Amino acid sequence: MKRQYTINAIIYILATLGANYTAAWFIPFPIFGQVAVGTFIFGVTFTQRDRLHGAGRKWVYGTIAAAALANVLMSAALQVPLRIILASFLAIALAETADTEVYQKLMRYPWLTRVAGSNAVSIPLDTLLFTLIAFAGVLPLWEIVALLFGETVTKFAIGAIAALWKDGKFVWQTS
Repeated sequence: MKRQYTINAIIYILATLGANYTAAWFIPFPIFGQVAVGTFIFGVTFTQRDRLHGAGRKWVYGTIAAAALANVLMSAALQVPLRIILASFLAIALAETADTEVYQKLMRYPWLTRVAGSNAVSIPLDTLLFTLIAFAGVLPLWEIVALLFGETVTKFAIGAIAALWKDGKFVWQTS
């Protein structure tokens, strides 16, 4: 069982690293909005981290701390702008903490309820924190609004797909 939590923690950390590395590469939506390439990766992290709760709150927070530290080190080594490093660190620390605490409050409910409830708080918080800290004063307001929209929609969609994929198959309701 511990092996599975270790694998899930590694996937979570690698996904945050990949998402941060591609955080400033944008793809426009056809009608309105845009999304960073990293968001397609980062959308997985919310649900991936939820898979760690069976190992306990300390395990979850240890994984979040490891991901935050790894992101700072990788970003500094790759000379990522300080605003991106700061935005990422704060978004991981605050949004993932909020997600973890909401998830913990929902532990008596089925899997999809826990994931949906915690993501409903953490995804908008993460998007607001990261986008505003990383891009306020750098991008025009219309582009920030487009990012807020695109990032939120994409994270929810990817998170939902990741939540429905469990044990190698799609599930609709599991405990």
